[in-house]
This record gives sequence, structure tokens and C-alpha cells, in this order.
Amino acid sequence: MSKDKISITAISSISPLGETLEGIWQNYQKSEHFLTVQDFDDNPTWVGRLNKNTYQKVEKLRKSDTKYKELDNSVLYALLASRNAIQMAGWSRKEERNFGINIGSSRGATGLFENFHEDYLKNNRTPSLTSPTTTLGNISSWVAHDLGTNGPEFSHSITCSTALHSLLNGVAWLKSGMADKFLVGGSEAPLTPFTIAQMKALKIYSRELSNTKLPLAWRNRNYPCKSLDLEKKENSMVLGEGASMACLEKGIHPSSLAIIEGVGYATEHLEHNVSISSDAMCFQKSMKMALKNIPLENIDVVVMHAPGTLKGDISEVSAIKKVFGNNIPFLTTNKWKLGHTFAASGMLNIEMAILMLKHQKVIKVPFLENGNFPSHVNNVLVNAVGFGGNAVSIVLSKV
Repeated sequence: MSKDKISITAISSISPLGETLEGIWQNYQKSEHFLTVQDFDDNPTWVGRLNKNTYQKVEKLRKSDTKYKELDNSVLYALLASRNAIQMAGWSRKEERNFGINIGSSRGATGLFENFHEDYLKNNRTPSLTSPTTTLGNISSWVAHDLGTNGPEFSHSITCSTALHSLLNGVAWLKSGMADKFLVGGSEAPLTPFTIAQMKALKIYSRELSNTKLPLAWRNRNYPCKSLDLEKKENSMVLGEGASMACLEKGIHPSSLAIIEGVGYATEHLEHNVSISSDAMCFQKSMKMALKNIPLENIDVVVMHAPGTLKGDISEVSAIKKVFGNNIPFLTTNKWKLGHTFAASGMLNIEMAILMLKHQKVIKVPFLENGNFPSHVNNVLVNAVGFGGNAVSIVLSKV
């Protein structure tokens, strides 16, 4: 097989769906969501929290090194997912640790920053580690430290398409010949009062609270995030937390999970700080670029960004119709299950695509009629977009 190909040889995540590929796939087979209710400033709010078992592992990691006690959850989530990814890829041996790292975050050290700022307002001072522990670059830096790598490492933020931009960066480094392996992904720990308040101020957050005191089985039939419900009457975004990392390598290997067949990216002219056009021109451009050398009829599934907002969901569907015409692939998303994890969401979409390629089975959205299910899953198009129309599209193919 061609050495020009770039493949994903491992992928790992922590999210409300769990932390192992087997467990995550099992949870994808269930019809219920994995969102919970938490009070923020005495207001009950739906969020996508990590489960208890994953939190215990995060806390164990925090206590394992005195230097880790001061780190934000966004860094610890990245450390945990990255350790699992390189273990799966076989990069954990000392001689295999000369790989690059690009991990991004939309919000960065949200929890620490809010705590430090609150302390400053109260006491007119701040701890000495405030700056180094809240800079965005400390995510990749600490992962590199933890894994003992010698390769390049950098962090970035392009809001909700951050993780897929990190994949683009990894592909570019590998194709340039400057690296043979790259760890890429995103991490987000945004479930804090100020961040939740910001999303509510945009009027895009789910207001589905009338059922929070009813039995869980009843609640799970009434989804707080109605991502890809094209008949919903109001915005329904729910914020989630997590991290997801992928190992990229030149060539195709026995361990390869998927081949990266196409990449695309685009931005569009800003009409508003958070908006994209009604037919998502950025997505049209990014999808067309990713599909440049791939027949449209070869795409079996599109994993959509679909944040659960009125405009976001409909505009992306409109863009898909513009690109594919009457032959729309099977459409799916995971945000109704685990919430919108900002920077990590694109790589969680990649993970979802890889699981469908592996198990040859699509994951249905409960309130979207998709017509006939595809008989096979050989090629999946994955989308992500951030505030202001920073879109990325990736085509993954079965090995």
C-alpha cells in the first residue's frame, strides 16, 4: 500500500460516554443520552459530565505527581487521553517517543482562570503560578513532559473546530517530511459557572428543564439537546467536557484504524461574531475540498457538527444538500448524547466515525428520519466548525 497515505493508528478519549472504545461503542448503541443536571448559580442546567469512574482516574492522576496538583482539568484530561492513545499505538516505548504533539482547546484552563480571578478580586493578589498554569500552551507542554517526547509540541485555539485543525496540522507536518508521527487532539473542561453563563447569554443553551425531577427513564425519552432535530422550535445546545486524541502515522500499518483520504478547511466572511451563513458556505467549501478526489457516491455517512442550535443544524444540512444534491449520505451526530465539548468535539466525531467503520454499523439520531441505512460503511465525512465559520472536513476510509 502507498506510503503516501496517512493513517490513524490509535484513538482515545474521555467523555460522558466513557473512556474505552468498547464501552463507548456500547453506549452508542443505547437510545438514551448521557447528560445530567447540575446547579450553576442556583440554576439547574443540563451538562455532559464525565462519569464517576473517569473522575476517579483524573483525581488519581492529579495526585500522582506534586506538579500535577496545580494543573487545570483541561490539562489532566489531555494527559489521561494521551497516555491511553500512545499506549494503543505502541508509542510508549522509549525509542518510539520522537513524535510531535498538537493539542488545542477552545477555552483553555477555564476552571483555574476563574478561581484565580475570583481570588484576585477578593484579595487583590494572585498566586505565583497563575500565569504558567492558565496559558493555552501548557496543555501540549505538559503532555510532552508527561510522555517524555522529544518532538515538536504546540497548542492552539480555533474554537470548536480546534481538534480537527490539529489533525490538519499533523497531516501537514507528516506530508512535509518534518515528522513521522503526530499526536493530535483537543481537550475541554468548560463546565464552570462563568462559561455556562456565557453560553446562556448567547441564548443558544437548552432550556429543557421541566423534566429534571422526573424518573431517569422518562427524562431519557425527552432529550435536552435536540441536535439534528430539524423541527425543533428553540436552541438546545448543551455543554459537555472531555478530551480526545489520535495518533497519526505515515503509511498504512497493521494497527491502522482508518485512512485519511481527504482534508478540507474554509472560513467565511463574518456577519456576526458567532454566526455562519444560512447555507454554511464555509462547510460547502471545506467539504468540497475534502471530497476533491473522491466520488460523492462513495461517501456512506456524514458525522455532522450539529451543535443543537436552530441555525447551526439547519445551515449544515443545507450545505450538505448543496454539495451532495439528491444523493444525501446517512447523517448522524453525537451531541444529543454527550453535549458539545467545544475543542474536543471534532476528534470525538472522528472517534465515532472510526467506530462505525470498524463495526460496519451506523449510529442513528433518535429524532432524525434518515431513510435507508447504508449496507456498508467504507467512507465517512466528518465535520466541525467554530465561531465565525472556521470549518474543517475530513474523509476517513476503512482500511
